[in-house]
Amino acid sequence: MLRFVSRTFASLQTQTKLDSAAVLQSVLFSDSVSSGFIGATRMEPKLYRPPPQVRGMTSLDKDAFTQAITVPALLVPTGVLNKVMKSLKKSAIQRPGVHRVVQDGEEGSGFRLVLLDPHKVSSASSFSEAEAEALRSFGVSDELQQYELKLTYDNLKTEEVLEAVLPQGQDVTSSFSRVGHIAHMNLRDHQLPYKNLIGQVIMDKNPGVTCVVNKTNMIDSTYRNFKMEVLAGEENMVAKVKENGVTYEFDFSRVYWNPRLSTEHQRVVQLVKRGDSVFDVFAGVGPFAVPAARLGARVLANDLNPESYRWLQHNCKLNKVESKVQTFNLDGRDFIRGPLKQELPALLKGDSAVHVVMNLPALALEFLDAFRGLLQLEPPCEQNLPMVHCYGFSKDDNPEADVVERASRSLGFSLENKCSVHFVRNVAPNKDMMCVRFTVPKEVLFCSEEAKTEPTEEPAPKRQKCEEAPNFT
Repeated sequence: MLRFVSRTFASLQTQTKLDSAAVLQSVLFSDSVSSGFIGATRMEPKLYRPPPQVRGMTSLDKDAFTQAITVPALLVPTGVLNKVMKSLKKSAIQRPGVHRVVQDGEEGSGFRLVLLDPHKVSSASSFSEAEAEALRSFGVSDELQQYELKLTYDNLKTEEVLEAVLPQGQDVTSSFSRVGHIAHMNLRDHQLPYKNLIGQVIMDKNPGVTCVVNKTNMIDSTYRNFKMEVLAGEENMVAKVKENGVTYEFDFSRVYWNPRLSTEHQRVVQLVKRGDSVFDVFAGVGPFAVPAARLGARVLANDLNPESYRWLQHNCKLNKVESKVQTFNLDGRDFIRGPLKQELPALLKGDSAVHVVMNLPALALEFLDAFRGLLQLEPPCEQNLPMVHCYGFSKDDNPEADVVERASRSLGFSLENKCSVHFVRNVAPNKDMMCVRFTVPKEVLFCSEEAKTEPTEEPAPKRQKCEEAPNFT
């Protein structure tokens, strides 16, 4: 309950401004606070000072967070209330679920109380010149009242709850990836004892989130998915998302999806024109293939993961492009040396562009060797050679040069000054995701059998490299 305490700030104003600030700080502000972001802490005033008993809580007790605080307020005639509120937008209290205008304690009195932010207003002199002038023009006294405000769990922000619960001095994070109704978190070891509480808080404070999960292992070496545990909510892993105007559905626990790649998907798809051909070697559930087909391209899309392959087909039907997309469930090299090889000779004689998308950043650069001698039995030509968009991770001090050097090594041909490199995103400290774009050189496509270095099986480092990629993107 909120209730009005019938005394004013006049007693506080008899002290010096310095003493007033000290009194307010001791009553309303905590001694120290973490900002709520990993690795960042700073001193700042806090409206809510958590009760000591919530520290170390592992099972959420919402009632334990209830606390009464005192905030300044103005007594405002109802006739000018709307005008006053517009003038005091910067000074009024901002708090989830808290009404900024409340009864003054007497029904039908013709007045209301406007609650103010104690961080910004401690006396009449705290108002800006514009605010003070507005109050005078509306005939509103600048005498401050005190109002006792009961804050409950529902009035607290995510960071405030977690900050109050986790041990002091430890990192607090409320960040997560949103995938439809699912909030996906990557909790650190020191947060695991509080994982279920954290999950419940995330679900409570984010409308539409009905399931919170935490990744429990590294990316699977074969199918690019990971095991996860449900921290709170329903165990429904089938998500529905919309990205760049396209709808996708998939089982998030069995396929790979990263909402942070929306801009990159759009960037590459915008390079595709109607009538072009697109070969998506590691297609996932279709974030490149489906929008490219919607633009009028002919698409051949492949993924080794049977679940990704199934949802890829589903999303093609969902977006009514199944007639424009051929789907395959093959290893990446088999797709390049099979369907792509079969289609390429005819496409080289045409005028429409040919795009090859290889979005498997932990391994895709190694798969480029599949282009060596791919068309060795065909008559060499220089026209309409395929454009490759190949992704890779780099921890090098010069990631651009690193991915170009690795791509060149796989192709057996130098790409220096023959390609462009695009920075996609930073996925971890000192680890960047890059995209190298180049036209496959004729010296690579049409090279002789003797020049090829064809592995008989998937490269041995594959499992190790995938397992070392916890921030797989």
